Amino acid sequence: MASLKKLAIRGAIWTILGFGSIQILRFGNNLVLTRLLKPEYFGLMSLVTTLRVGLELFSDVGIGQNIINSKRGDEPSFLNTAWTIQVIRGVVIWILCLLMSFPMANFYNDQRLIWLIPIGLLYSIFDGFSSTSVHTLHRRMELGKIALYELILQASFLFTLCLLVWLYPEVWALAVGMVIGGIYKLVSSYWLIPKYSHRFAWEPEAAREILSFGKWMFIASGLMFAAEQSDRLVLGKILSFQMLGVYTVAYTLASIPREVIKQLSYKVIFPAISQQADLPRASLRTKIIRQRWILLIGCAIPLAILITIGDLAVAMLYDQRYDAATWMMPILCSGIWFSLLFYSISPALLAISKPLYSAQSNFARFGIIALGVPLAHNSFGVLGAIIVIALSDLPLYIVNLYGLWREKLTCFAQDIQTTVFFIGVLALFLTIRNYLGFGLPIQTLSGWN
Repeated sequence: MASLKKLAIRGAIWTILGFGSIQILRFGNNLVLTRLLKPEYFGLMSLVTTLRVGLELFSDVGIGQNIINSKRGDEPSFLNTAWTIQVIRGVVIWILCLLMSFPMANFYNDQRLIWLIPIGLLYSIFDGFSSTSVHTLHRRMELGKIALYELILQASFLFTLCLLVWLYPEVWALAVGMVIGGIYKLVSSYWLIPKYSHRFAWEPEAAREILSFGKWMFIASGLMFAAEQSDRLVLGKILSFQMLGVYTVAYTLASIPREVIKQLSYKVIFPAISQQADLPRASLRTKIIRQRWILLIGCAIPLAILITIGDLAVAMLYDQRYDAATWMMPILCSGIWFSLLFYSISPALLAISKPLYSAQSNFARFGIIALGVPLAHNSFGVLGAIIVIALSDLPLYIVNLYGLWREKLTCFAQDIQTTVFFIGVLALFLTIRNYLGFGLPIQTLSGWN
């Protein structure tokens, strides 16, 4: 049997390759859609997607984490109970969407949301009936199979979405496309593992274990939503839907490094640490820090490159309607470094059954966004709001650092060293760019109003 280290390395490679390929597909899809649709449609659908993700996270009981982490994670009775809970959760999410569609439409002064929300969030029902086989593959760290599956699934969905929008270039095509994506996921998830099926079941002991772990996951995931998605809810109220659509494009591109590290965090780091969670803290910390060096250094250079040339890429690939994204993107990218520090170590606290620290970290970020973004916008306009969002990852990191110190897993010295390296690389790249006559990434701010 392959060693845990080899499985983790192989899993990291597959995750980066698979997720990188998916990001390329999404980027191409984004370029196509921005030419077929108005920016305001992206703003509207960002609210619908934010609501879906929010309800999913606020109702999260850690089904995937339970299957990965539990000693009973391979037992049919445990898996069927987990699947039953997942189905119930999916139906409840959609019902809540129906109840929230009218208030959301009135709050954001757009009656299209009355139908966009319940149509788009039919996805949650199909997602609830999907097989738990993906979590089982995560548990076994068969990440090559997962990467290939997710790539094929995403390619099928994006092709269908582009076709729908080409035939009917309205916001409703995006909502219907979301539902079709849920159907694709439901059907394909039962093909992953031969003879892997589900039936409705409720074993009290399994349910207690899942829900006991889930009571903390519920808090942590709910606050994760508040931390990661509340920017769109706040900006949707204070900006036009067109400007929200531009921000969504800039944020999506800027967040690519964060999404990569999140994928590694969930698919590789968490399962690997979970299998070593019984080690003495000093030994566990040593193993984590040794591997984390490679991860942070490997992420620092691409992030510095993205900050340096991201605005040029946006200006070249998007039309004038998205000009504001050229200065938004480097500012948002600059704050991503704190996310990389956070997600590369936060799975350690989850693996030792301490998810409360993650909840506290996300609450800190939510507080900065909920209070700071409106205040900054009132004083400094859109620029002020973007700067606050970019800096909102800093409290996320600081609170998590406190939890690591309490649990004797601190890595502050390593964080300082890698941060100095990142700043040095970024300064070098910016100097080269300026020397070549391209100025600084935020130079378009001077002509923006």
